Amino acid sequence: MKRRSFLQAASLSPLCLDTSDSFVKPKEIIRFGICADLHYDLIPDAAKRLGSFVDAMNQQKTDFIIQLGDFCMPKESNRPLLDVWNRFAGRKYHVIGNHDTEGGFTHAQVIDFWSAKEAYYSFEVNNYHFIVLNGNEKNPSGASRGYPRYIGQLQRQWLAQDLASTKLAVIVFCHQGIDNDVDGIEQGVAIRRIFENANQRAGYLKVQMVFSGHHHQDYQNLINGIQYIQINSMSYYWAGEKKNTTTYDMELLRSYSYLSSMLRYKDPLWARVSIFSDGSAQVNGRKSDFLDMTPVQANLKESESIYPVVSVVSNRSCKLAHV
Repeated sequence: MKRRSFLQAASLSPLCLDTSDSFVKPKEIIRFGICADLHYDLIPDAAKRLGSFVDAMNQQKTDFIIQLGDFCMPKESNRPLLDVWNRFAGRKYHVIGNHDTEGGFTHAQVIDFWSAKEAYYSFEVNNYHFIVLNGNEKNPSGASRGYPRYIGQLQRQWLAQDLASTKLAVIVFCHQGIDNDVDGIEQGVAIRRIFENANQRAGYLKVQMVFSGHHHQDYQNLINGIQYIQINSMSYYWAGEKKNTTTYDMELLRSYSYLSSMLRYKDPLWARVSIFSDGSAQVNGRKSDFLDMTPVQANLKESESIYPVVSVVSNRSCKLAHV
């Protein structure tokens, strides 16, 4: 890279150049809380789980909080959950998940119920540009099965234009993994190319991190310099036909009929993300145990789940800026 390009990159990306002989502790530029896949409609203690997250983020004075989807359906009976969410004193942001529209609800109804901004949008905090994508659009080819997990042409055009419009470093949020070819965004490679093209045009690592939920797992992928980090569910791993054998009260099962298909986590999982002036980032997660049954007891094999089934959001250290 030429010296002029290097200096431009250094001024626009979170890279701190130390010209002295003494070590200067990097400054924390931004701190935010992130959670995913609460599934209020499926979990008996979901409100309590969310309350623990909100209280912790208030105590840690994060700049904002964001949930990555599969939060709750827009039913009036779910209003109490929003009261818990709104206990957070700062900014709050939402990502739409595939289960949030179950029961015939539309994206617009979900947005209105949550008082969210839009189905996809961007915002800025502390000289960082954040992008929220909606991965729940229908593939016009009609070839896909199951829940929609597609980002259409209009949203792709908006994404490219939004990236071009900012000179700030960028972090992206999407419900489904853009790096996951199993059950993630269809044509995820096309979305990744939009990120990579933006980085190439900028001449530095402009799009730095992409956070997702949906998969109820814990992993990290580095693709062409961009960190893709999966945030585990706050509540459980879906075991499906590998049903756990826990005996539940019949009255509880009448209200929460899917419990026998879940491997619940004893404690709620989430993460706090900190980004520093030297171009580093720290993801501080949480560890729990399985409440009812372990993956081994449910005979879950890694060949089926691809990534390990674990009750943790891992601590991670990332180097974001490069030249």
